[in-house]
Amino acid sequence: MVRLRLKRFGRRHTPRYRLNAMDSRSPRNGRVIEELGFFDPTHRDEAEQIHFKTDRVRYWLSVGAQPSETVAGLLKRIGVDPTPGQKYAGAESAGA
Repeated sequence: MVRLRLKRFGRRHTPRYRLNAMDSRSPRNGRVIEELGFFDPTHRDEAEQIHFKTDRVRYWLSVGAQPSETVAGLLKRIGVDPTPGQKYAGAESAGA
């Protein structure tokens, strides 16, 4: 099963995270299927904290990827419904 979860990097006391689509059996900082953006909780401007590729996130959710609890909260903050399995119309509308 594919999960959308955060991968931690950065120095001590200055965490930064990458949003990744990963196999649920791989470790937190293990092998990644696709990188979907990043999250910097220490940035002063809240609008600059979250940078996700929302079209790719919606695609992964549409094919059944399960977001972690933290990722689901971040997706709600940027206006993406974190419910997996919903139809994704991004590919059809891009060709029109």
